[in-house]
Amino acid sequence: MGDVQWPWQYSFPPFFTIQPNSETRQKQLDAWRTLLLDYCRTQKVCVIDVREGDLLPVFNNTSISRKLSPDAIMTVLGVLQKTGNAEPLDKTRTRWNIYWHTLDEWASIVYKWAQDNAMLNTVCTFYEIASDSGDLNGIDDGVLTKALRVLERRQQAEILTLDGGSGVKFFS
Repeated sequence: MGDVQWPWQYSFPPFFTIQPNSETRQKQLDAWRTLLLDYCRTQKVCVIDVREGDLLPVFNNTSISRKLSPDAIMTVLGVLQKTGNAEPLDKTRTRWNIYWHTLDEWASIVYKWAQDNAMLNTVCTFYEIASDSGDLNGIDDGVLTKALRVLERRQQAEILTLDGGSGVKFFS
């Protein structure tokens, strides 16, 4: 996991309160979107539980004693959902998948990996994909499965159940 480069807003106390002015709010939410996606990418965070949001450094800046409220976290996650970067995992919307790439982007990354590694028209395991040294390194199985389902809809892959695990066949 890499170091997080906190933007200047992170040390600005009003950043942790959703602003009432619509123009200011839009800029603030755009900054939160960028910050949260960068944080999740560098820390390999794929699931956020809103009830535990204040335990995550991204939502809790202890150096200025400010944290984002659960309602504000929900607002930020709603913005990410609109851009395809998040989706709720339950009906209560307390647990969320976070995608620092949208599922379409993940699908394209996976397919490019298959092309670059001569995996078209062959079967490979999820482990092989997740062991890559690039963007796919350590990809969450759930995110990988959803990205592969996108490739299935595009008719570029088929998910297979293998002895002791899951695999995929990529089509050219």
